[in-house]
Amino acid sequence: MTDLSTATVRLGPAGLVLDGLEEALLCASLFYFRLPREVWEARLAQVRATGYHAIDVYLPWNFHETAPGEWDFAGRRDVAAFLDLAHEAGLAVVARPGPYICSEWDGGALPSWLGLETEIGLRQAEPRFLGHVRAWFDRAMPILAERQWGRGGAVVAVQLENELDFFDTEDRHAYMTALRDMAVGHGIDVPLIACAGQGDLVGATGGVEGIAPAFNFYPDDRSAFVEPEVRRYADLVAERGLPLLVTETNRSHTTLRRLLVSGATLLAPYLQASGYDLGYTPSVGNWGDPGGFMTHDYDFGGYLSPVGEARPETAEARVLTAFTRTLGPALAKARTTEAEGVHSVSVATSASPSRLVLDGGGTVTGVPNLTGEAGTASVATGLGEFAIALAPHSCALIVQGLPLAGFGLPGVLRFASADLVGADESGLRFASRVPSTVVFSTEGETPIVAELDAPAVGEPKRYTVQSGSTAWEVVVMHPEDVHAPDGPVEPTGVTGEPEALGGAVRLALETRTGSTEAHELAPVSEAVGVLRGRTHYATSVEGIAELLIEGAGDIVDLAFDGVAAQTFARFGATVRVPVAGAGSFEAVVETWGHANFDDTRLPGLAIGSLRGLGRVWSVAASEDVSALWTVEGGDQWAGDPAPLRSLGGWSSTRIGRPATYRRSLPVDGTSHHALHLDGLERPCEVAVDGASRTVSPNDPWVHLAPGEGRDVAVTMPHWPGSGGAAALLRLDAIRDWQVEPQPDTALIGLAGRESAGDTVAFPLELEAGEEFWIDVLVPAGGRSLRFEGSQVRVSAFAHGELLGRVWTDDANRPRFTGGDPGRLWLPGAWNTGGVRLLVRGTIGDGRPVLSGMTAAPTPE
Repeated sequence: MTDLSTATVRLGPAGLVLDGLEEALLCASLFYFRLPREVWEARLAQVRATGYHAIDVYLPWNFHETAPGEWDFAGRRDVAAFLDLAHEAGLAVVARPGPYICSEWDGGALPSWLGLETEIGLRQAEPRFLGHVRAWFDRAMPILAERQWGRGGAVVAVQLENELDFFDTEDRHAYMTALRDMAVGHGIDVPLIACAGQGDLVGATGGVEGIAPAFNFYPDDRSAFVEPEVRRYADLVAERGLPLLVTETNRSHTTLRRLLVSGATLLAPYLQASGYDLGYTPSVGNWGDPGGFMTHDYDFGGYLSPVGEARPETAEARVLTAFTRTLGPALAKARTTEAEGVHSVSVATSASPSRLVLDGGGTVTGVPNLTGEAGTASVATGLGEFAIALAPHSCALIVQGLPLAGFGLPGVLRFASADLVGADESGLRFASRVPSTVVFSTEGETPIVAELDAPAVGEPKRYTVQSGSTAWEVVVMHPEDVHAPDGPVEPTGVTGEPEALGGAVRLALETRTGSTEAHELAPVSEAVGVLRGRTHYATSVEGIAELLIEGAGDIVDLAFDGVAAQTFARFGATVRVPVAGAGSFEAVVETWGHANFDDTRLPGLAIGSLRGLGRVWSVAASEDVSALWTVEGGDQWAGDPAPLRSLGGWSSTRIGRPATYRRSLPVDGTSHHALHLDGLERPCEVAVDGASRTVSPNDPWVHLAPGEGRDVAVTMPHWPGSGGAAALLRLDAIRDWQVEPQPDTALIGLAGRESAGDTVAFPLELEAGEEFWIDVLVPAGGRSLRFEGSQVRVSAFAHGELLGRVWTDDANRPRFTGGDPGRLWLPGAWNTGGVRLLVRGTIGDGRPVLSGMTAAPTPE
């Protein structure tokens, strides 16, 4: 139990100092909202077993405010219980309550219904938005305040916002001041931090007093320039008397070593412990073409897999944390500088390696091997040259000149190319995968050099190194044999092969109620209560030849007269749809997730963007407007009177400089119109009656409200051959809709109903647009579920939850990123012997088929 009278946490040049202990901290992301509550304790223990000191934890606002004013902190949303378990596990916590978190989570945790409020300023110092944030902080901050380190809890820091320097916040100082004041008003007295996503520390903190900057570094692990970049930020914060806190970075411990020697005192690799987006919670983001769907399987290759498997990187974690514990305050208070004396490196390495000058004497030099091949290097010292072996994908931490008196040992460790993972009166312990060298000396004696063989797993090498009357006991072990502070742990891994599943039953259970409500225009999903889930739309298209759909997302299934016509996922880009003489029109629009980042290239990638069918128009007329554009001077040589050219048709040697094309469009003053810039290759500025907007080649459309379009100017960088056709469409709104909202709660409710059915077997064929429920028997225990087939979407349910969704091979499928798109996880605690699947066929070149399904055992 923590002694409340002495427990302290402070932020100083040595980093986060807990109870006076100055030590570099390693921190793993571990997210309660991506795990069943039943495995929280085990996952925390797994992190502890790697030697990591801390975890960082987002608190997603929309995970707890599930609808406006409806709050849930029970069950697997009981974040207070999770924080208490972290404390019991001996882990400190960096809490990250947002309000925005990114994290590839639905909407970045901003509730989607905020987008229904016109002119609300998301992530702005705007009263309505701050009012909603205050309601969230009124519930989240007391939970954190009661569990601060100084009050017997685990919370050692609270991060406000997330990577604000990526976002166009108009008044960052006012916004971050408001968040700070809310936190302090709830009794938060541990350090407040704010992380920069692209190195703009003032952009992240707003320059607000009382908020310390932190940094997220995501370099290419093979980059030769990691060290000089990180040292630059270490110097910047050192000028302010602050430490370099790295709140997110890559998971490779080779990269983490490079950051450590470059001055970082908090190392928090993002998603070191992976998880699952259970429920309708993944986001859409800009990691695709440019849009992409995040997988339910949330896995960036961290040392713990989403299903709890320990990966080889856990051994590297134990070695690095043992190294930081051994050097303790000397390392935490070290000063970083460019390393000298490293040369003749036989493999790709750092362009400017780093060296830490340890407090109290000695140095640590990082020598990376950025390749998959073994290498060598030479290190010049006061004792001469030493050749060192470099394991593939490694960063040797060369200790030089370390006084040993603090460990109860005589003399000085003059040189060690193996990792120093322990030292006390009994001797020194090292870890290495390759042969290594150690050098000791005592005053007045000649330094003694010892060459150490590379140990095998389970077979440490023991040496007595003697200089005169002084001896040092040395053990060098394989990294796999380095234990965490609490001792060895049993490895967790795969224990069996995947099993093909059969025993499927097709249920006589409806997939929707069919109860609809009338709307004049097609509403967005959120307006009819579908914050997550799907919305069904129907209307008449009698006498209409073509539709224009603006802003639809995320997954859109269209049918005419009950026959599947199209499936697309275009992230809100405008789509033309031929009607071909049909009478009725139906659409099912499923929300995959809301944008977790802010990207203006596509409407659905903008933060706060809404979901649903969007605006649906009939195309009443179309006219070619490619010609009769005047070319204005400015950076081009066009004279006055202005020459007349086709759009993009100006010829000039002044490539790259703006060219402006202007004309009046033949709008009627009463109708809506859409201008299509077909063939647009680069973003351009379109000024409509003086009001400018940026148009992306990913969605080259400009909507013109009635009366707009009398004066249109298109400005783009001049590039020969980059012009294209332009068309003006006159639009009429499609009216008289029947709409059935089907939020996630309704779908989960249907999935839980009892139903009879008929036995079916794989492969299971469907018609395009057909959907039905099937139950599938699953062996006991935790299972990874995989689905094979084409043109089929599968939603899997168990334990009153959506396990996740899989979209099998399909030309209409967007890019999936973030993890394995074909795997879902049935946790052992949720497995009652089967899963319920909602399967839907999509239109394509062949017939939809679910070919088969397998279940592989998992640790949990």
